[in-house]
Amino acid sequence: MLIREIQQKDDESIAKVIRDIFHELDAPKVGTAYADPILDTLYEVYQAPRSVYYVVEHDGKVVGGCGVAPLENADVSVCELQKMYFAPEIRGTGYAEKIIEKCLEFAKTQEFEICYLETLSFMTTAQKLYKRIGFENIDGPMGNTGHNSCEVWMTKKLV
Repeated sequence: MLIREIQQKDDESIAKVIRDIFHELDAPKVGTAYADPILDTLYEVYQAPRSVYYVVEHDGKVVGGCGVAPLENADVSVCELQKMYFAPEIRGTGYAEKIIEKCLEFAKTQEFEICYLETLSFMTTAQKLYKRIGFENIDGPMGNTGHNSCEVWMTKKLV
């Protein structure tokens, strides 16, 4: 398996991975990444300054991804870990931790001081991973992500 930066040809594949997971988990479609208007153009979105999105490729197929970008409507020192989703066939392989670490290293090179993320309460496996990496729960949302169905918010200090 290979972790690499997203390419334009990956847009359709990663959008499908993300949407399929929402269907698999019967997760809310409104107020989450599922409904993001940018979901079909992630390559273009992550060309913005201080932003990157990585995909995991397995046998030539995109099977997951995760990105980091400035948190909208927040201090310039805060970034957001975004759109971390993995197809069932690669869960439990360690690639989630690898891709998060890659995103956090990028964030440090961009001089972010805090990384924020939000998730759904029933995504407990992901939350355990985030805590193991050093994220801590906070009492409410930051910035303006539009993900009002997410009820778990976490941050990690990068400096």
